[in-house]
Amino acid sequence: MSKQKYTTIHDIARKAGVSVSTVSRVLTGNTPVAEDKRTAVQHAMDRLNYRPSLVARGLVQGMSATVGVLTQNVASLFYGELVKGIEQGLVGSSHHPLVASGNWRVAEEIAALDLLLQRRVDALIVLNGVLPQERLQAVADQQLPLIIVGRQVAGLEASCLLVENIAGARAATTHLLALGHRRIAHITGLLSQRDALERQAGYWAVLQEAGLADPHLIVEGDFEEESGVRAVEQLLAQDRPFSAIFAANDQLAYGARLALYRAGLRVPEDVSLIGFDDQLSSRYTTPPLTTVRQPIFDIGLAAAQAVLQLLAGEHPVLPLFSTELVLRASTGPVHL
Repeated sequence: MSKQKYTTIHDIARKAGVSVSTVSRVLTGNTPVAEDKRTAVQHAMDRLNYRPSLVARGLVQGMSATVGVLTQNVASLFYGELVKGIEQGLVGSSHHPLVASGNWRVAEEIAALDLLLQRRVDALIVLNGVLPQERLQAVADQQLPLIIVGRQVAGLEASCLLVENIAGARAATTHLLALGHRRIAHITGLLSQRDALERQAGYWAVLQEAGLADPHLIVEGDFEEESGVRAVEQLLAQDRPFSAIFAANDQLAYGARLALYRAGLRVPEDVSLIGFDDQLSSRYTTPPLTTVRQPIFDIGLAAAQAVLQLLAGEHPVLPLFSTELVLRASTGPVHL
C-alpha cells in the first residue's frame, strides 16, 4: 500500500510560481503580500486541496485554537451538560474545547491541568474540583485567560462564575417546613467544595431560624449516587427519626431514593425527598424528583462566552446565576 502524500508549502510555492517564504506569509497573514501573489497562492491551495495544519499554524502564530476544559467526570450528567454548554458557546469562534477530567482527586487534577498546559491551550475553564488555589493563581499569573466555575478563589474573584446556592438551599428547606416537616435530614456534597458548603449553610440557616437545627441529621456525601445510599443507611442506623431529606444534588437524591426503597420506606408518603440541579433524569425518576434547578447548560455557555471575551482583550462581567424550586411528586405533607 502506497503512503498518502501530503501537500506541503513547497508544493504550493511551485504550483503558484512564488517563493516558499511568500506562501508562509500568506498562511500566517502577519506580513503584507502583493495581491497577485496572494491570489496565485490561494488558487494553488485550492487546486492542490491544501488544508493548513492547525498545529503548525499554532506554532507560528502562538495560538492553539483550543480552550482547555478541566472538568471532574464527563460521564456525569451534570458535567456533561456543562461541557455541552461550553461547546455551544464556542460555536462560530475559532476555538474548540479540549477536555480533561480530574475526578475529584488532587493528583489527577494537577496531571490534567499540566496536560492541558502542555497542549498550549489559549485559555482555560475550570469546573469546580479540588485543584489547589495556588495552582489556579499560577495559571492566572501566566496571563492565560481563566474562568473558574463553581468556586471562589481569593484574588481571582473576577474570574469566578457562581450560582446562588444558599438561596436555593433555603428555598428547598423552607418548602419542606411548609409541608409540616420538622425532622429534615441533609446529605451534603464534598465539604471541600463551595457549592456543598453553601447548600448546607442555606439548609442550616432555615432550621436554626425555626429552632429545629439538629447536627445529627447531617451526613456528608460526595455528590455521587453511592454516597447517597450510604448516607441514608447511616441515618437509619442511628435511630434518629426524620421525615424528609434535602440532598445536595440530584445524584445524591437518586442514591437516597434507592436506600429508602430497600428499607421499605415510600417516597413521599414516609419520607419526602428533594435534590439540587434539576438534571434531566430527575423528571423520570419514580416518583419524579422535586429539586432546585440551576441553569447548567447556560452556565457552561456563559463560561465559554466569557473566555472568548478575555481572548479578545475584553473584561467580562460574570453573572450570578439564580436558582428555582421545581415542585414534583417526591415531596408531600408530613404524615404524623
